Formats: sequence, C-alpha cells, structure tokens
Amino acid sequence: MPIKQSLLLMFLFIGIQVFAQADTATSDGLFQAARHAAFENKDYALAKRYCIRALDLSPEYADVRVFLGRLYTWDKQPDSARACFDRILKDEPDYEDAAIAYTDLEYWNDNNAAALERANAGLTYHPASADLLLRKAKVLAAMRRYGEAGNIVDTLLKKNKKSPEALALGNRIRDERSLNRIGISYDYVHFDRQFDHPWHLASFDYGRRTGIGTVIGRVNYANRFRNSGVQFEVDAYPRISKTFYLYVNAGYSNNVGVFPKWRAGLSVYANLPRSFEAELGIRHLYFTTTTNIYTAYIGKYYSSFLFGARAYFVPSKTSKSSASYNLLGRYYFGSADDFIGLNLGTGISPDERYLNPQLNAAYPLKTYKATLDLRHAFQLNIVSLSASLINQEYMPDTRGNQIQAGIGYIRRF
Repeated sequence: MPIKQSLLLMFLFIGIQVFAQADTATSDGLFQAARHAAFENKDYALAKRYCIRALDLSPEYADVRVFLGRLYTWDKQPDSARACFDRILKDEPDYEDAAIAYTDLEYWNDNNAAALERANAGLTYHPASADLLLRKAKVLAAMRRYGEAGNIVDTLLKKNKKSPEALALGNRIRDERSLNRIGISYDYVHFDRQFDHPWHLASFDYGRRTGIGTVIGRVNYANRFRNSGVQFEVDAYPRISKTFYLYVNAGYSNNVGVFPKWRAGLSVYANLPRSFEAELGIRHLYFTTTTNIYTAYIGKYYSSFLFGARAYFVPSKTSKSSASYNLLGRYYFGSADDFIGLNLGTGISPDERYLNPQLNAAYPLKTYKATLDLRHAFQLNIVSLSASLINQEYMPDTRGNQIQAGIGYIRRF
C-alpha cells in the first residue's frame, strides 16, 4: 500500500477514535454508547455505566433514565428499575415511554395487577396509544380476563390490521373470549376413481372455558366405505404460563375403519418473541395396529399475514418411515376470526379428520393437496368454509383425485 494511503488511513482511524472518546463526554454520546453496548454487545453492565454517567451530566434526561430502567429490567433488578420509572413519572406523569416500560417490568415479573395499574395510568394521558393498549390486552389475558382482552385486540385491529402482535394475541385467546361455545361442521369428500361413494363427516361440539383453559367435547358422525360410525372426542387447552400452553386430545369409536378405535394427541405450544409461534407434538391412532405421528410447526405473524410450516413424521420398524409437509399462508382482513388462507402440502395429516382413516391404508399413499379456507365473524357468530383438491397415488402407478368441501358454524356466548 502506498505511504500516502497508509498515512491517510492511520489519521482517519485516529480521528474516529478521538471522536468516539469525545462523544462519550456528552450525555447524548453516552446514551448512544449505552444503546450500542446493550444491543450490539449485550453488555448490560457497561450500558448501565454509560447511562449513569449520562445522568450525572443531565439528571433530567428522561429517555436515558427510561433506558436505564429497561436495562435493570433485563438484568433482573426490578427494584432499581422501579426507582427509575417512579422518578420519571413523578415529574412527568404523562411520559408514555416510561408507562410502557413500567408495564413491561411488572408484566414480565408476573405482577399482573401492578402491570394493569401502570397501563391504565398511561392510558389516562394517551387513550389511543397502541403500545399501551396492546400491553393492557396482554395483561388482561394473563389475568384470564379474555373478553376484555379480546375487545381491545379488536379495537387495535380495526385501527391497524397490520399489527402482528395483536393478531398473534387474538388468535391465542379467540376461543376463550366467551364462557361457552357451540359448533357444527360438515365435510364432503368426492372421489373420481378410488371409491364409488363419497365420504361424509358431520361434527357437533360444545366448549367451555374453565380454570385450566378451554375444554371441548365433540361428537363426530361419518359415512365412509359404505359404513356409518360415531366417534366421541375431548379436546383441552391447559395453560402452563404466558409462553406455553398444551393441546390434549382423546377420542374413542366402536366403528373401527370408519374411525380409529382410539385417538389421542398431545402438543406443547409456545408463544415466542417477535410474533413467532411454535408447536411440538404427537398424535396416536389405533385402528387394529398403532400408528404414532410426530409433528412440529413454526409460524410467524407479519403485517396482516400468518406464514407457517408444519411437518408430520411417521416412524416405522417394518417399512420405510414416512413424512408429510405443509406450508400455510393466511391473510387477516379483520379480527383474528376473519381470514382467508391457503395450505399446500404432501401426505395425510392425522389432524385432517375428513381424511385421516386413510392413514390405515395398506399401501403408503402418495398425496398432494391444496386447501383454501375462509373464516369470517359476525359479532359472536363465526362461519367457516373450506375446499380442497387432493391428488393421490392410492395404488402403484394409479392416481386419483379427491375434492373436499366443508362448512362450519361457531356460536360464542
């Protein structure tokens, strides 16, 4: 490298270093240094030292004190965080960022009553604050006041349907907003080659919100293979924490073939940061032999959309293990109950009740499918429509098409 270029780079480097050192002599520069230390280096101790030095220079610098309070929150020093927020709100009770940060502190430390108090205090000065309203909805949901939380989510989505956090929360609590719910659905499956007669599946269910979560009882009637049968099922959604909840399913039928004799399911759901959600679970079907299916799902809310990917894996000791994959996309045009969705996938899912008896087939069915879903809420009434096109190799080198159409109705009260 030429000497002149080397000298230029050296002086430029020295200049940057001098500027950086000079910048940390001002409260603004220290604030920026604190944010860099916290977000880029995850060094909360250094970030706190920068904030304290900035406040020595500018004691009334509220943004710095809020950030210091957040650093104490993240570093699990709640008393120090409260001291920061209390000082700001004493002098500036209408300071929105401090109210938001204080609500987060109490919510993350499971002090839901205190978090609700902080959110309400902030909302007295900023009643239209989307950030405070969302936090209030989360707190109310944690307190199992789902109806109030759902009303806030609806308000937020009316103002801004591109709120992924509001959509995610609305989806999590939509079946718990009312004490009771009843539902009825019907699915019709037409085969162009595989079977001479269509399949019919009708279901009726009743759900009730309980202290552990929603519990749903369901009766299914089906006519398949020219035979009719009835299945009884129970679903439950126990809540473990703000982050995790379970799906538990058990079912029985005495009409084996039309339905599995036994079915069961267990999944752990996680509500993750940045509007992600995930699931790990197992499904158990017993016709005359046992079939266990493992499933995993990851989803992401983005703007007015939900994108997801799911896989099912069926291990086998006697033949080749099989897997199925599904990609999901939904567009929400109103509340969490208002969406249009597209699902593309391969294989047969145990959660698709109109198809899952085919998991008992002797030949491993190679299946490709596309499903279009529509769901719309009319106050406490929800109507759903679905249509699927399924292409299946049901015998070696022999393929057929299936067309599914479904309709459902839910009433909450």
